Amino acid sequence: MSLENDFELPEDIIIPPTDLWSDEPIESDIHRQQINLLIDSLNGFWCYRQDLYISGNLTIYYKQEQLQAREFCSPDFFVVLECERKPRKSWVVWGEDGKMPDVVIEILSERTAAIDKGLKKQIYQNILRVGDYFWFDPYSLEFAGFHLVGGKYQPIAANSQGWLWSHQLELYLGIDQQKLRFFTADGELVLTEAEFERQQKELAQKRVEILTAQLKTLGVEPEM
Repeated sequence: MSLENDFELPEDIIIPPTDLWSDEPIESDIHRQQINLLIDSLNGFWCYRQDLYISGNLTIYYKQEQLQAREFCSPDFFVVLECERKPRKSWVVWGEDGKMPDVVIEILSERTAAIDKGLKKQIYQNILRVGDYFWFDPYSLEFAGFHLVGGKYQPIAANSQGWLWSHQLELYLGIDQQKLRFFTADGELVLTEAEFERQQKELAQKRVEILTAQLKTLGVEPEM
């Protein structure tokens, strides 16, 4: 049965609201910085795309009949493909044609690690059917990933650099300078917009230094 059919209701039933606020606090500064880094780098890398949604620390409401029981989840980072790219207060599945996240990343903490590895993993596998699920501990640098195969999560094998391939995003995830980062299939680090601008300034400065040195070897003072 399709996801769309899962959320079809008889005409005489009132559909719950789809304009719901998120209900998720932030863990710590380190968690916030890591989440923002993932969001900013992927937003910059895919700035031209209008067919996906990238967010984090945002509530996903996936059971319309369980709002009062607070049965929902809030991934630290997630991506939904093949949807409209626009700001949202939360991700309400029955207001998004039954679309579930394609990729989820949880940033572990002492408080959440057991849940992220247990209950949430089961929810992502059995209910949301998330294609790729990863977790990362910013303190111990524990890192693992799983790909949904036949309805069950299978561990993703690391490459020689310790990176894990996201089948949904067609990008690697790996640790760089104690941060979880995205890498292209060619091994290039996916930069945030700020990092890209800084890189361009550094390259421009190096070109100036090289030109200055060449002029001096010719007896020409650059200031002239």
